[in-house]
Amino acid sequence: MDLNSGQYGANQTPAWFPTAEYVRGSHLEALARALGIALDAERPAAGYAELYRLSVADPEAFWRKTLELLGVEWFTPYTRVVDTSAGVQWPSWFIGGRLNLTHNAVHRHTRGPRAAQPAIIWEGEDGATATLTYAELARAVGRAANALRRLGVGAGDRVGLFMPMLAETAVAALAIAQIGAILIPIFSGYGPEAAALRLSDAQAKLLITADGFWRRGQRVALLDFARAAARLARCVERVVAVRRIAPDQALEGALAWDELVAAEADTAPVAPMASMDPFMIIHTSGTTGRPKGAVHYHAGFPLKGAQDMAHLFDVRPGERIFWFTDMGWMMGPWLIIGALTIGATAFLYEGAPDFPAPDRVWSMVKRHRVTHLGISPTLVRALIPSGPQHIARHDLSSLRVLGSTGEVWNPEAWNWLFEHAGRRRLPIINYSGGTEIAGGLLGCVVTRPIKPCGFNTAVPGIAAAALDETGSPVIGAVGELAALNLWPGMTKGFWNDPERYLDAYWRRFDGVWVHGDWALVDSDGDWLLLGRSDDTLKIAGKRLGPAEVESAASEVPEVREAAAIGVPHPTKGEAPVLFVVLKPDATASARLAGRIADKVAAALGKPLRPQAVHFVADLPRTRNAKIMRRVVRAVHLGKDPGDLSALENSDAIAGIPRFEE
Repeated sequence: MDLNSGQYGANQTPAWFPTAEYVRGSHLEALARALGIALDAERPAAGYAELYRLSVADPEAFWRKTLELLGVEWFTPYTRVVDTSAGVQWPSWFIGGRLNLTHNAVHRHTRGPRAAQPAIIWEGEDGATATLTYAELARAVGRAANALRRLGVGAGDRVGLFMPMLAETAVAALAIAQIGAILIPIFSGYGPEAAALRLSDAQAKLLITADGFWRRGQRVALLDFARAAARLARCVERVVAVRRIAPDQALEGALAWDELVAAEADTAPVAPMASMDPFMIIHTSGTTGRPKGAVHYHAGFPLKGAQDMAHLFDVRPGERIFWFTDMGWMMGPWLIIGALTIGATAFLYEGAPDFPAPDRVWSMVKRHRVTHLGISPTLVRALIPSGPQHIARHDLSSLRVLGSTGEVWNPEAWNWLFEHAGRRRLPIINYSGGTEIAGGLLGCVVTRPIKPCGFNTAVPGIAAAALDETGSPVIGAVGELAALNLWPGMTKGFWNDPERYLDAYWRRFDGVWVHGDWALVDSDGDWLLLGRSDDTLKIAGKRLGPAEVESAASEVPEVREAAAIGVPHPTKGEAPVLFVVLKPDATASARLAGRIADKVAAALGKPLRPQAVHFVADLPRTRNAKIMRRVVRAVHLGKDPGDLSALENSDAIAGIPRFEE
């Protein structure tokens, strides 16, 4: 596929254009004004270009003014933005500063009228709801902080959080940070072994969980998994459980959360933390070996998350953001901490996005007047077969911004969301970065036009580039996505494994963070992602991103979703193979497989025609909807698939056929 032809996003016509409604009152307008830059609401793109240039040329001014406008408060002011004397791989941020993320996310908002504003709104899959104002949240966090201290938890101690998205999940995470302890968020879908691995790696002394939660109408007995995980980890001294599904039932082998916090005062000291003191170790899966524990600190992840939420998504105080995620993925802490730091409302949902019907997400948007909705391309592709009528029956007039992350878009899914949920008036803020980034490297802003499937900017403050094999930036050609500068929020290495961190990001090109994605920036300054660089296909000397093959295949009407991998070939080196999930009304056949292969050949050229097209019921994916292509390839080739703990649907592996030469 010629990426400059406009078929896949590069150099094509934008679908969404900024309006004065989006520019006026935006975070970017306020920042530009504070930095002496004219951001004209009628022609905002030019002013934004100047603002972005300043953000990377003068980080001292950019970060000082950004944090000032976000209202971030310091117990001890910092004297300098960054110190790189230990090397660019190990920067220290906001030198001399002391703060606490919970003070900035909760307590500072209780001094004025925002105290009565909802901070957390929660809905369970069974329809139960709860709301905490900022004042109520502050009291709940205070009680939880006192309970943690009474259990012997102090600064620097690690606390596992193995919970679904409940209001208590937010309270517990914020209380852990308030006392200076370190949060270990764990995906609620893990089994005992995967949870234990993360607890053991961090040497967590306490585990907070729930007795269970609802998933597709079924009770998930989470406490059973948590008790087993605590036994396997051998470091957990106590288990505390929130009674979610059986409020009157005794908790064997666990302390009851409600009883612990009920006995405590609702105010508690807030620990002043040095800017680089850790508050969270969040694990990501590696292609092989044990998961990596990314270390994040009080003046990093929380500030980067709030900055991205402000500058990209333009979440304003009082607005309501819902991102379909889990606390074990980066977007869970990002949602809670980022929204609250801005003074917005975080909406949390416990269950499946399409239960009991495909309109569940849209009904919650209507019911809770959500202004910002984050939804993955994979989830959109899953909803398309049920039809747009499930969206049309709900009043979505509260929505102002759509967001997406987790996977590369294909045009059909992007256009479907833009047309039916966005009514062609809402921007889709595409967002890509990662756990180690504390947010995004690439995104969209509401002050520039947006092209389908793409990103209209690198995140302000980050000098992103696509690098060729020599490490030189390229325009109009595929390269390795890299960051040429530093930013608050970049991980403080991997927990007890500094060499693995350096190997993962810093040893490809000297002093440059290489992220592991294939990217292309076009002549308009717009970006396109083509998939993970370790998923790359190399066919007859041509480097090919899996998204190119998958996007072409998805143009066949019967195809719901596809994953492309490369398999050994005697003359080409590798040949593409497709694994296809069909829409419910489609029937697999050799003829259909031929049509799909022909479509790819027509789009990319005959030499890139798939060697085989396999129909599967599902593709292995994580809870945040990333398709695990390296797992598909390993299983297909009969190799070790590596760490599978992040998979939500491990049963999908059984449907992957073995490679036949």
